[in-house]
Amino acid sequence: MAKIERKYMAHYIDAALPGASGGPVYVRLGKDLEEYVAEMSAEVEKKHNILGETSVLVTSYEKNGAVEPYYAEQGDPLFERLQDITDNMRVLDECASTLVDVHLWEKETEGAFPAVRWDVVIEAASTGGDNTGYQIPFNLHYTGGRAKGTFDPKTRTFTPEGSAPTV
Repeated sequence: MAKIERKYMAHYIDAALPGASGGPVYVRLGKDLEEYVAEMSAEVEKKHNILGETSVLVTSYEKNGAVEPYYAEQGDPLFERLQDITDNMRVLDECASTLVDVHLWEKETEGAFPAVRWDVVIEAASTGGDNTGYQIPFNLHYTGGRAKGTFDPKTRTFTPEGSAPTV
């Protein structure tokens, strides 16, 4: 079995500004990132019985990930979204977005790869940075909503299973 290179697990975040028309604007995470880890943070219940046995139940997850560093670049839709969040102190639904995990190692069908779209909330962690450039590191909090489907990296279009593409 061959190991899968990290570059084949792609993450695309919808950077569309709240209330903007035209649908999702998916931007791939990864430039300047040495790692992105989606922490599962499972809720685990353990019970011990009088026979000396232990039962383990995974009851839920509180999935989240940190994007740090994130260097701001003029003209990048994700920078515009993050700057909007920080400038306007966005809260509640104004921070909602979607993230698509794309399995580029799997078989491609008509340009699209198997993918999972997650509902997330963007939390801007800070602004500023050092002399290497203006930074807006942020956290992604997964809210539980998800859909399996396919994603075409060329058109940046997610298609839920059994649906027409969403651009």
